Amino acid sequence: MKTRITELLGIRHPVIEGGMQWVGRAGLAAAVSEAGGLGIITALTHDSPDGLVREIEEVRRLTQKPFGVNLTLLPTLKPVSYDAYVDVILSEGVAIVETAGRSPEPFMSAFLASGIKVIHKCTSVRHAIKAEKLGCAAVSVDGFECAGHPGEDDIPALVLLPLAADALSIPIIASGGFGDGRGLAAALSLGADGINMGTRFLATKEAPVHERIKRVLVEADERQTALILRSLHNTVRIFKNRVAEEVMALETKEGTTIEDIAPLVSGTRGALVYETGDVDAGVWTAGMVVGLIRDVPTAAELVSRVVLEAESIVKKRLGSMVAE
Repeated sequence: MKTRITELLGIRHPVIEGGMQWVGRAGLAAAVSEAGGLGIITALTHDSPDGLVREIEEVRRLTQKPFGVNLTLLPTLKPVSYDAYVDVILSEGVAIVETAGRSPEPFMSAFLASGIKVIHKCTSVRHAIKAEKLGCAAVSVDGFECAGHPGEDDIPALVLLPLAADALSIPIIASGGFGDGRGLAAALSLGADGINMGTRFLATKEAPVHERIKRVLVEADERQTALILRSLHNTVRIFKNRVAEEVMALETKEGTTIEDIAPLVSGTRGALVYETGDVDAGVWTAGMVVGLIRDVPTAAELVSRVVLEAESIVKKRLGSMVAE
């Protein structure tokens, strides 16, 4: 498939790996890039900028194809030196950066001066318009179905994508709820130029995730996610487990603060889920697309399947419906 996003990023297929904390590592990113999509490593998976340097070097050892670095700009309980991570991105000559969370405006002049293509993840049209004005090369428009932070407007992709397509001139990547070729065909029909898949890539051979978690994703249905931190206006969609239920129960109590919730939602506990296979070790993000995950293929098999299915839908199913 040839779209504005494949042309912009120099990739073969309009399929992008979501920037997933703890999971966006070199092995998975390189596998997605080698398959013709865009693999992404996550900067903040590493406790220090030096760790990001090593991860970038490892991706380049595994593939010569384009890849990106995700830099998520969010309020954290532990201060993060974003400037130091940006310095690594610049010094290592990274060509594509996915930003998320807060506006990337403080770093845009440096990114643009280095010729970096910035993709900003947005959960609303107004934020996407601002990203375009800042000079972002593309936006990843995140519907309410997504894993992680869906924003506070609760607008699903079916409505959000065509609204964004009407308002923007830069390429759009559809994010949130995508896991197969039907989703890609639908995204293209709604005005997007490609899709971003996060949760679906968790259940691939190369994902650095315990096999037990991959099995849980295959067995899950679309109802097995939960929204937490709504009371703090920092909504996060996670897999529905015992910790999620504890957090939601706390949030119903008057006077609950972030200090009360913090021990339950710490990132280190979430990392243990992927390392140990204990579903209830902490909170871990998952989108409603878990209902569409039915196997654990390689990244190459998944990307190929998604693209071939989308092509078939566009050429055969939809094409056959048009009267001569």
